[in-house]
Amino acid sequence: MSVRFPSTAVFLLALASGALPTQSQAQQAATGPAGALAAEYREVADRLVDAALADSFAFERLTEMVDRFGHRFSGSENLELALDWILAKMEEDGLENVRAENVLVPHWVRGAESLELVLPRRVRLPMLGLGGSIGTPSEGIRAEVLVVSSFDELESRHYEARGKIVLLNAPFTSYGKTVTYRVLGAVAAARAGAVASLIRSVTPFSLRTPHTGQMRYDSDVPQIPHAAITVEDADMLQRMQEQGERIEVVLKMEAENLPDVLSRNVMAEIVGWEHPEEIVVLGGHIDSWDVGQGAMDDGGGSVAAWEVIRLMKELGLRPRRTVRAVMWTNEENGLRGARAYRDFHLDEVPDHVLAIESDGGVFKPLGFGFTGPDEAYQIIREIGTLLDRIDAGQITRGGGGADIGPIMNDGVPGMGLRVDGERYFWYHHTDADTIDKLDPREMAECVAAMAVMAYVVADMPDRLPR
Repeated sequence: MSVRFPSTAVFLLALASGALPTQSQAQQAATGPAGALAAEYREVADRLVDAALADSFAFERLTEMVDRFGHRFSGSENLELALDWILAKMEEDGLENVRAENVLVPHWVRGAESLELVLPRRVRLPMLGLGGSIGTPSEGIRAEVLVVSSFDELESRHYEARGKIVLLNAPFTSYGKTVTYRVLGAVAAARAGAVASLIRSVTPFSLRTPHTGQMRYDSDVPQIPHAAITVEDADMLQRMQEQGERIEVVLKMEAENLPDVLSRNVMAEIVGWEHPEEIVVLGGHIDSWDVGQGAMDDGGGSVAAWEVIRLMKELGLRPRRTVRAVMWTNEENGLRGARAYRDFHLDEVPDHVLAIESDGGVFKPLGFGFTGPDEAYQIIREIGTLLDRIDAGQITRGGGGADIGPIMNDGVPGMGLRVDGERYFWYHHTDADTIDKLDPREMAECVAAMAVMAYVVADMPDRLPR
């Protein structure tokens, strides 16, 4: 690569003219004329893309992991065995600074659970308890069901809810809006006097598959059991109520919250040759819910980040700055791994140049969403043009992720991989999150997109502005 000294030239010109450069002029000096950065890195970007697309190594590694260990829920033996395997494989790959950092994580255990409709007819209904919920008495809870479509309707009919099981049958609009029924449904139902609460699974499409996920309690209302049922069954119970039927169910849940246990964040690096103390971090969360295989959410994102640095090692590419791949633990029900990473690396946070997260499924990549200053955004947009060959170069404003959130709050620019996520919430937090939902080529393109972005930002002569 050619060596450029535009910053010095602009500064001397300013001195000669009696004017210092503006911030935008200084940034242009750092990156050169429009398109120069992309031109300089096109060859190496193409090498990374070609290597990522050459085979299905990442997909095969993900398949091996999820088939061997299954789900990787916080507190489970599955998770810890998977972490041991990952660390051993990273060492075999010849990666640098392979290590684990301990994290105390919650330990919620689902136990046996069931939901049976007993009136107006008898039938077992598929269900999943929601993470953090308490259990029922051993004999279960038999009660009449009140179906409502929103928090507002529950509030207006609160006088009908006392002593009943409330079903919040809220249609899916967007994940951000609809998930509030999962997170806060038990609080709203308990405040109305309900003895338990159910939600319509948070999904736009269903094959009678319930979706789990985290919920919360509030200290000023009683804790009641909280579970999800399928879209189809929620609508059936709604119809029964509209037809004037009395609806009764028996809910049984052995769920319990046990003392915290030890888990780990795991990571490996390609150490920078010029500024090893400056870090581009990328990754996903290695834990999953205790259903399915966690292939999509988020085994794929974790293995893709790992593959990025493995490819750099294989191609002999060592950027100026360090590239660190991290698999965070406990994103699903606590974010303990994200907070522990921030706390453990607090002295390094000022030297984190960029954080990249993949937690939307490794489907067809479209580009990245970026959060950071305008000067940095323009640079990222230019780097994005290197991904146009695989139609993954769209850079939009606003992006990040839950696991990089704590360091982004401390000023680190962040970005999230954007993918064609039409099917993501079909399988999200269900038994259907299995490897067959992913495509080897699409995952390879996700690896390529992350690899180009991470390498160029890590190797640019000047660090990405904050």
